[in-house]
Amino acid sequence: MDLDDLTLFVRIARLDSISAAARDLNITPATASARLSAFEKRLGARLLHRTTRQTTLTEDGRAFLPHAENILDAAAAARAALGREQASPRGTLRVAAPSSFARMHIVPGLPDFTARYPDLKLDLRISDSIVDLVEGAFDIAVRYTEPSDSSFVARRLAPDRRVVVASPDYVARRGRPERPDDLDAHACLAVGTLDVWTFAGASGEPIAKRIAPVLRINDGEAVRDAACAGLGIALMATWCAADELRSGKLVPILSHHPLVSTQALWALYPSSRELAPKVRVFIDWLVARFGPEPYWDKGIEHLSFG
Repeated sequence: MDLDDLTLFVRIARLDSISAAARDLNITPATASARLSAFEKRLGARLLHRTTRQTTLTEDGRAFLPHAENILDAAAAARAALGREQASPRGTLRVAAPSSFARMHIVPGLPDFTARYPDLKLDLRISDSIVDLVEGAFDIAVRYTEPSDSSFVARRLAPDRRVVVASPDYVARRGRPERPDDLDAHACLAVGTLDVWTFAGASGEPIAKRIAPVLRINDGEAVRDAACAGLGIALMATWCAADELRSGKLVPILSHHPLVSTQALWALYPSSRELAPKVRVFIDWLVARFGPEPYWDKGIEHLSFG
């Protein structure tokens, strides 16, 4: 079975388009269509329904797809076993990542990654929505929480520490809360739906404090900027607010009540497939870039954060 034909079929299945797959593989749509038809004829099965607008899997195509993916991943792993030169990552790597984190910490490092792997193309989709890796045909997803779904492998990239902050101007105007309950008298800023902030009590028991935000924004960078402007107190990830903490634009609040947080940054990929070289090198690059003590926490190690 020709691996190029399998690659074409998998790419069409993932992108729902012969034209898009052809562009991805640097061939013409006519060539892709002819190759697909010849492949189906050799198999004796129709794998895809074609219309002028969309290409969808047939029942046979849905059954065949995971086997085709496994064959391609096994072939890539076999090439990797021969050594780096023979297994130079190539093709397109599709990655999903949270918006703010990707903009601040993945995109700035991409010149280094692409220089190392010039034959590898990246399709990076940034969104704070949880994407379906399988339906979206993603090779890797970066997420803040470890998945409970056993169909995915999760590799820890770095700790995701949190800290409560405000601007010096806000503290001068409104005072500094001493206990979590004091937040009732303060203006609080929320990232998305994060209305419950959990602190460690004096004897170790968690204190869950529900805030009533005066401002809610579904973007961490925007909430950070609002806190810098003196609009209120915010719970922030250190990867988002470390520069502001180092510069003094933000100061820690409730330092004697550290946050309870078990979050970390994870890279996910489907467990049903062999780890392809392109996936391995990207995850290894992320681990080397961020963990185990990420660069953004340097200079703020003295803070009490969750």
